[in-house]
Amino acid sequence: MINKHSEYALTPQRRVVVGVQFLFVAFGATVLVPLLVGLDPSVALFTAGLGTLIFQLITKGKVPIFLGSSFAFIAPIQKATALYGLAGTLSGMAAVGIVYGIVSALIKWRGIGLVKRLFPSSVYGPVIILIGVSLAPVGVKMASSNWPIACISLVGAIVALMYGKGILKLIPVFIGIIVGYVVSIFTGNVDFSVIVNAPWISIPKFVTPEFSWEAILYLIPVALAPIVEHVGDVYAISAVTGKDFVKDPGLHRTMLGDGVACTVAGFVGGPPATTYAEVTGAIALTKVFDPRVLQISGITAIAFAFLGKINGFLKSIPEAVLGGIMLILFGIIATIGIKTMIVDKLNLSKSRNQIIVALILTVGIGGVAMKIGEFELSGIGLAAIVGIVLNLILPDRD
Repeated sequence: MINKHSEYALTPQRRVVVGVQFLFVAFGATVLVPLLVGLDPSVALFTAGLGTLIFQLITKGKVPIFLGSSFAFIAPIQKATALYGLAGTLSGMAAVGIVYGIVSALIKWRGIGLVKRLFPSSVYGPVIILIGVSLAPVGVKMASSNWPIACISLVGAIVALMYGKGILKLIPVFIGIIVGYVVSIFTGNVDFSVIVNAPWISIPKFVTPEFSWEAILYLIPVALAPIVEHVGDVYAISAVTGKDFVKDPGLHRTMLGDGVACTVAGFVGGPPATTYAEVTGAIALTKVFDPRVLQISGITAIAFAFLGKINGFLKSIPEAVLGGIMLILFGIIATIGIKTMIVDKLNLSKSRNQIIVALILTVGIGGVAMKIGEFELSGIGLAAIVGIVLNLILPDRD
C-alpha cells in the first residue's frame, strides 16, 4: 500500500500501481450492475473508464474521482427494458445526462442552495430507500437458485465489511463474489466453457440507442438520487483532500462531467455513471490525492474492457453468488436513505414531511402507475416526481 502524504511524492511507476489498485476497489460494483440488467460488463468497464476520463477533462484534471456503474438505475432499467426494449431504454439512459446538465446550469446560476431547495432530504431520502427496497425481490430470486452458495457469498461480504482491514474493507462486494465463486468451483457450480471459449482479445458488444420518449420520461426522474449522491461525494472528497472542489473547479463542472459520462455511456450500451464513494474511501486510506492516478484507473478500465477472458470470467459467475451479494447490498442502499434523513435531522413530526415521505414510499412500493396512451410512468420515477411536486406545493408550517 502506498502511504505518501503528498501527491507529488509518487513516481510514475507507483502512480500506475495505485491507479490499478483504485480500479480494483471499484471493479466488483462496476461490473455487477450490467450483470444484473443484461448489459455487457465489458461495455460497462469501457464506459466507466471513458466516463472517468471525460470527468477529468471537464473538471480540468483537479478532482480525484472515479465514475462507475450506478446502482440507482438497476430496477428502472430492468422495468424499462421490459416495456420499451433495450435500445429504447438506452435512449432514456443517455437522456439522464441532460438532467445533470440542467442541474449543473442551475448551480452555476443560483448556487447549491437552489438544488437543496428542490431536492431536500425529505425527497431524496425515501427515494434512495425505494431503490434498495424495490431491488430486494431480485436479490432473493437469484439467491434462491442455490441458497447455500448465496449464503456463503453473503457471509464473505459481511466478514470483509466488518472485519476487513485497509483496502479489503473497501471491497466487500468483490470479496463476497470471490469467496462464493471459489466455493462454487469446488461444488461443481461453475461453467468454465464460457471462459475457455472466450478470446483473449475481444471488442465489447456496443449497442446503439433508439429514440423513445416513453423510456426517456420513465428514466430521467430516477436521476434525482444519484445527483444528490454526487453532491455528497464531492463534499466528501473535498474533506478528504483538504481542497474545496465545490468552488474550484466548481460543483457545476463536476455535475456536468458526471452527466456527460452518463450520456456517452447510454450511446454505446453502458449503464449510467456515478461517483464512487468506495474509491474516495481508498483515497482517504492511501493518502494519494493526485487526480492523475484516477486517470490511470480510467485508462486501465478501458484496457480491461478489451480482454475477452475477463468478460468470460464475469459471465461464469453463478447466479446464486450474485444473489447472495445483493441480499446485503440492496439493504444497505435502503439504509443509506434512512441515514441521510437522520444526518440531515429531518423532522418527521411535521405533517408536511410525513406526507412527502409517506406518499413517496406508498407510490413507489405500491406500484402506482400513471398511463397516458401507450406511455406509462411508475415505480421510482413516478415516486420521485410526486415527492418533488409535494415539496414545492405543500406549505412549510407545523
